[in-house]
Amino acid sequence: MIINRRPRLFYGYIIVIVSFIIMAASHGAISTFGVFFNPLSTEFGWTRATISGAASLCFFLMGLFGIIMGKLTDKFGPRIIMTICGSVLGLGFLLMSQLNTAWQLYLFYSLIVGFGVSSVDVSLLSTTARWFVKKRGIMSGLVKVGTGTGMLVMPILANWLISKYGWRQSYIVIAIIILIIVVAAAQLLRRDPSKTHQLSEVKELKTADTTNSAIKGLSLQESIHTRPFWIICAIYFLLLFSAQTVMIHINPYAIDLGFSEANAANILSIIGGASIFGRLAMGITGDRIGNKLSINICFCILLLAISWLQFSQELWMLYIFAIIYGFAHGGFFALISPTVADLFGTVSHGVIFGIIIFSGTVGGSIGSFLAGYMFDITNNYQIPFLICLGAVITGLTLSFLLKPINKY
Repeated sequence: MIINRRPRLFYGYIIVIVSFIIMAASHGAISTFGVFFNPLSTEFGWTRATISGAASLCFFLMGLFGIIMGKLTDKFGPRIIMTICGSVLGLGFLLMSQLNTAWQLYLFYSLIVGFGVSSVDVSLLSTTARWFVKKRGIMSGLVKVGTGTGMLVMPILANWLISKYGWRQSYIVIAIIILIIVVAAAQLLRRDPSKTHQLSEVKELKTADTTNSAIKGLSLQESIHTRPFWIICAIYFLLLFSAQTVMIHINPYAIDLGFSEANAANILSIIGGASIFGRLAMGITGDRIGNKLSINICFCILLLAISWLQFSQELWMLYIFAIIYGFAHGGFFALISPTVADLFGTVSHGVIFGIIIFSGTVGGSIGSFLAGYMFDITNNYQIPFLICLGAVITGLTLSFLLKPINKY
């Protein structure tokens, strides 16, 4: 007879803490790109399409590599994957400090940083989904609070570093932060409860045989033949189309309106701070009323934010936008992994989630590049922001069409 003794400290909470730390360092570093936008443009004279194109390609490759990382995480676990990717991510930011030509921008940032960050969401959120069932929403939300924390702190830190030491030295500091924090924290990651001889946190799991009950669901081949799979891919495409456009271009947009670089960086930080509340609130809401309805609510809030942006010309208006948008932004990214687990289970969660993330990164890469290209032609962001509004309306419509599938 196998007796399962619940340990004094459930290791799943260690997974959440470690994932929070890695999220904060990795996504915090990525969120600083908008802060470096103007210094790079000023020094090298590059167009906004050139600079935003590097971010777009980075985002695209992040999603493409994320499919592979999801599959590797399913097979080998997150510790090895995050150690390798964390090292590459740090290397990418270190190389950015030596930037001199446009092709190096695309090599160092688009390719190397894109590869390095590709495992962060898919590995950490898939691992969290495996460790928790009843608390999956709130725990995924807590992990993604790390992203909001990084977005809150890192743009302000980067702006201060640039003003004091220049953008090259700033990239070196960010690289060191990533190499120390991410690689060290990754050593504590474990794929699922069976790796530490523990069960999920669900009280009904009484015997060792039920350990695998939390690790079930559809295979990738089965999932891609369902309607919800393609609907959620389309939703994520439209969501990231708007989100990445905002995150890359809101900083230069504010500077174009005549506000200081510090105030522009504050907008990104406010988005990060508001996203913390969004991740927590919608993570809890998803557990209580369901993830699908919670996604509908987030889309309605996002629609309000993007509509407000169309008329935002004053700093206080941009700050209000950042609060509303940040809440919706955070809520979405807390809900997406639990939604995938609800729909398709966790047996192939890593690779399924990786493909859905890739669909989003395709949208995000198109959106951010298109906004930069249109600005170079029209010298304003009016058309890109209107396109974002249309994308949000379409995404909201699709979210009402998302239905559960037959249980496995």
